[in-house]
Amino acid sequence: MRDGLSQPPYIGRFAPSPTGPLHAGSLVAALASWLDARAHGGQWLVRIEDVDTPRCVPGAADTILQQLASCGLLPDAPAVYQSQRGALYQQALDQLTRAGLAYPCGCTRQDIASALAIKGHARERHGELIYPGTCRAGLRGKPARAWRFLTLQTGQSTKVSWTDRRLGLQTQNVSEQVGDFVLRRADGLWAYQLAVVVDDAAQGVTDVVRGEDLADNTARQILLQRALGLPTPRYLHTPLVLGANGEKLSKQNGAQALLLSDPLAVLAALNTAATCLHLPAASGTLTEALAQWVKQWAAPMGTKIPR
Repeated sequence: MRDGLSQPPYIGRFAPSPTGPLHAGSLVAALASWLDARAHGGQWLVRIEDVDTPRCVPGAADTILQQLASCGLLPDAPAVYQSQRGALYQQALDQLTRAGLAYPCGCTRQDIASALAIKGHARERHGELIYPGTCRAGLRGKPARAWRFLTLQTGQSTKVSWTDRRLGLQTQNVSEQVGDFVLRRADGLWAYQLAVVVDDAAQGVTDVVRGEDLADNTARQILLQRALGLPTPRYLHTPLVLGANGEKLSKQNGAQALLLSDPLAVLAALNTAATCLHLPAASGTLTEALAQWVKQWAAPMGTKIPR
């Protein structure tokens, strides 16, 4: 357990995007974050990450909250919604701008691809183009489209290292491997990286437990935390559930919504999620199963979930 004299009380969170109901993959992250909070005697929050409004499905947020409740995963405070927190994100962007750490960008994707091709670096990273810093010195007459974070700062390294509780030591040079990343998009919507950093700090989150597909975002978020003077949580990235094509299970590759129509279906779904977390299957009531997993999660506290 955490030493309450030296560290703040544990606050964890589950932050789904309401692009549809929970599926088997998202339940793994929800269960892991809930178990970690309960094993630490801490609080567990739910944040609906609906900042990318074009992708959000009407009613999906309510469905997700109902699914969590059916699984006995009840938050300790009402859910918050990113779509209602734009003023906080604007304050953070203003702070970065005043510090010279954010700038407007007028580049389209084609502009970025062309600039990279000229430099002989037309490589895509996870489907993203590594931004070459075209607008760092100004827009040169182009209209502003997006706002970016200045990763390459005088006298400071953009090589970020952190220790993931499951994956171990992780290192990423953000300037070289990502480039100046977007804080506010060309369509006016807030980017995930800024919103999640602001919200984690505002909610006092001490521990982030989420899927391994988000581990690649951590270095960018740590840079933002440092730039904004915010604390860095501990991170634990959970194993992914894979689809039939070997890629992360998602709605895009056929993930089916969880069917939680009766107690047996709920326990079956949770047992599947627990297996992914290397926990044994549980029997009995839902309450008994969750209590068993909390005890097992807490027993090897400080050790890693197997990779």
